[in-house]
Amino acid sequence: MPEPFRVTIDIRTDDLDINGHVRGPAYLAYADHARWECVWAAGVDPLALKAGNLGPVNLETTIRFRRELRARARIDVLTRFTWEPGKVSRVVQEFVTPDGAVVAEVESLSGLLDLEQRRLVPDPGRYWRKYAVRPEILGLTP
Repeated sequence: MPEPFRVTIDIRTDDLDINGHVRGPAYLAYADHARWECVWAAGVDPLALKAGNLGPVNLETTIRFRRELRARARIDVLTRFTWEPGKVSRVVQEFVTPDGAVVAEVESLSGLLDLEQRRLVPDPGRYWRKYAVRPEILGLTP
């Protein structure tokens, strides 16, 4: 299995709740940011996807909180795509501190929407592979 794609994020005070913990929506924003960085690193141009009448969609997202995450911390978000038969893929992301502790996991079930038909396309990996310069970053064989 290939190494996950890694993005480092510094926790900001405006991402905190009243208890001084990172808010749930901030975890989702970090996950989205890391996913897009991974897609861009693979060489996928989001405008080319749109020009091809394709758009990525999240169908389900789960956050698992493992440890407290507070202001001024630094984490790495490790992103790994897995491809399943049919119309969906999974993105599993671990939020890891510099000492290796997993503070949270975000798992998303995703698809690729045909923007004209408004339906998920079958075998989305085939399309991602077409648009990626480095599909291995997305867990796809070249």
